Amino acid sequence: MRRREFIASVGAGTAAVLAGSGLQSGLAQADKSSRIAVSTWSLHNYFKSTREKEFNLPGKMLSLLEVPELVADRYKLHNIEVCVPHFESTDAAYLKEVKAKLAKAKTRIVNMPVDIDEIWTRGGLSDPDEKVRGNAVKGSRKWIDVAAEVGSKSVRCDPGKFDPKKPAPTVDSYRQLSEYGRSKGVHVIIENHGGVGSEHPEDLVQLFKAVGGEHVGALPDFMNFNSEEIRMKGLEMLFPYARVVCHAKGMEFDASGAEKEYNFPKCVEISKKAGFKGIYSIEFEGPGDPYEGCQKVLDNLLKYL
Repeated sequence: MRRREFIASVGAGTAAVLAGSGLQSGLAQADKSSRIAVSTWSLHNYFKSTREKEFNLPGKMLSLLEVPELVADRYKLHNIEVCVPHFESTDAAYLKEVKAKLAKAKTRIVNMPVDIDEIWTRGGLSDPDEKVRGNAVKGSRKWIDVAAEVGSKSVRCDPGKFDPKKPAPTVDSYRQLSEYGRSKGVHVIIENHGGVGSEHPEDLVQLFKAVGGEHVGALPDFMNFNSEEIRMKGLEMLFPYARVVCHAKGMEFDASGAEKEYNFPKCVEISKKAGFKGIYSIEFEGPGDPYEGCQKVLDNLLKYL
């Protein structure tokens, strides 16, 4: 038997054994799990910096240092998305601790949403005032540095009060950030979020084209659209620009565990049709236990990916 024929026969035999033992489907499940993350925003009410006053469900408060092991143990996932208010410090010693906890849990940070005052002050990255805009760029650069240090592939920096009729200030900000991100190996991504892209996703496409380059792109969020019609159109527009991660939003579920607020399977289908190869980050925002909500989103992703 020739070497090539021998290898082919061994491969076929191995596949048959795996199929007969049920391991093949398990490997497929593991492969799907490698494409899924949990966002710390799903558990934001258990972080002191983002806890809502009216939240009253039981559960211990968290620190970021606990999250990698928690997600790995509870959900068998090894990707997390970390909102920057959940970093307790940016000191070198603290970031070293974060990296140690990630390594211990065999986990990586896939994205960091940069929710900072500078981005949401007045017009943020889109402000016509160069000083205001400069502060937003400077604040964002700081978190690009942190992302590079902890190994995150991207940061989400939203444009603030973007005026698509006067795009020049916004384009200037993102050209600066994308070039800086490129120098650090970090993508700068923008979510349909905060009033931008929710009704007119074509505004974000216009922005991506104007900025150009491979280090700026979309963070498509399944939920953040003003209607189901805009959602379907918007995701088809945004996923071709999705570089690293998308948000698989969890809102409310029926008795069978299916998402009730929007067509979750269709959103996954659109992402796959667009050739998206990145991470689906679970972002639960519904009522009830956030830990259970994350599990239901995970179950849906494992079903439809």
